[in-house]
Amino acid sequence: MTTHLTVALGDRSYPIYIGVDNLGMLSEALRAAGARGTAGLVTDTNVAPLYGRAVDRIVAGAGLRCVTHVMLAGEEHKRLSEIEAICGTFLDAGLDRSSIAVALGGGVVGDVTGFAASAYMRGIPFIQVPTTVLAQVDSSVGGKTGVNHPLGKNTIGAFYQPSAVIIDLTMLRTLPPRELRAGMAEVIKHGVIADTALFDYAERHAGAILDKDLAAIEWPIRRSCEIKSAVVAEDETEQGLRAILNYGHTFGHAIEAVTHYEVFLHGEAVSLGMRAAGALARQLGMVDATFVDRQRACCAAYGLPVRWPDLPVDDALAAMRKDKKARTGAMKFILPEAMGKVVQRTDVTEAQARAAFDAVRT
Repeated sequence: MTTHLTVALGDRSYPIYIGVDNLGMLSEALRAAGARGTAGLVTDTNVAPLYGRAVDRIVAGAGLRCVTHVMLAGEEHKRLSEIEAICGTFLDAGLDRSSIAVALGGGVVGDVTGFAASAYMRGIPFIQVPTTVLAQVDSSVGGKTGVNHPLGKNTIGAFYQPSAVIIDLTMLRTLPPRELRAGMAEVIKHGVIADTALFDYAERHAGAILDKDLAAIEWPIRRSCEIKSAVVAEDETEQGLRAILNYGHTFGHAIEAVTHYEVFLHGEAVSLGMRAAGALARQLGMVDATFVDRQRACCAAYGLPVRWPDLPVDDALAAMRKDKKARTGAMKFILPEAMGKVVQRTDVTEAQARAAFDAVRT
């Protein structure tokens, strides 16, 4: 059974298909997008051997020629040079404005493919086929595309919505355990910011989810997509409400930056970021110790890091000042008031932010 959600954005609305063994929905999505001629499939060295041929066959079955670009796996390859390489593959293959791109992979592949699609021939449609929990519940939905710069994560990009998102839960069976755990950080985040029932579920079903019980995984992925879709529909370009999706990310992005994206997966950095955000909210009198302990315990149940004794606080603060979410010199923090409710604060002092980072060290 496939669940069909819609990201409601007027004439740019698009479906999210969630199910088991539903990769074939890609054929319908290609036809609905009006693609003709050639499809440019972008994947990486981890995913191509697993699912590249299956997607190629589906594309061919939809009457399109499939040209594949395989990028090296890893966050360190989320750079402008990869956009040039993808566009070069597309140009060599003769893709034009009637063509379409397909992103097959995790968040890096989706972000890079979407940005390349937004720029190639000044914009061709693209479809997301996310293969990780993190990509399924977060990066594939909402149209944030882009690449990193040495001075900041996701600082070069565009809002560019996909034509469809195909989530085949079967692909999670080949997902490395560490990647599964990292993806659950975003599910936990969605519970903290918007839905106590989702957080409760994540607490209760850690064992089944880590065992890759697809029946246990389906609801939190669907609920996360529902939450993100509703937020994006109300605030597509992050002028207000959508900022709540950045819970844990202001601290987390700084942690990724100081480690040059080489120590923690994104979800792991978000887990540490949520730990810091919870400590900051406790410091400001917004939540009590029970909230902080409960959030930490839930992350720990999934094997996510909740402590980093070697965190270089000065470097992390410097990276935070460069974060794209800082405007007119004021850092923006999404902080909890209760489980399922967060607010934006711009009155946090550097000393308070430092104390929050210090809490992650202990």
